[in-house]
Amino acid sequence: MSSTDIDESFDYGMSAELFSSKASNGRRQPLSYKRFAQAAEAIRFAIEDLPPQSLVGTYLEVDGSRYESAEIRRLYASSRYPLPRKATDPPDPRGALDRDASS
Repeated sequence: MSSTDIDESFDYGMSAELFSSKASNGRRQPLSYKRFAQAAEAIRFAIEDLPPQSLVGTYLEVDGSRYESAEIRRLYASSRYPLPRKATDPPDPRGALDRDASS
């Protein structure tokens, strides 16, 4: 199945399980497990909340299908991803100063 097929057929609303391992001093630790009501929430957690080095050992399971880290990234980047994405640009500190000055 190609990445386009995955993007088009993936159901972000299905329940999902996320398994991730943490590397410590070059050694893998046992898998951690989280269950999500929606796959979109699991994808957002994996991309936005897990440390980047943990994503390498992470996989998502949805309806019996398994998605590795590269596929999780692709699903998050898809135009079909239904949740708001975390802002990637840092907030403009001048905006905070402008609000403080007008108070």
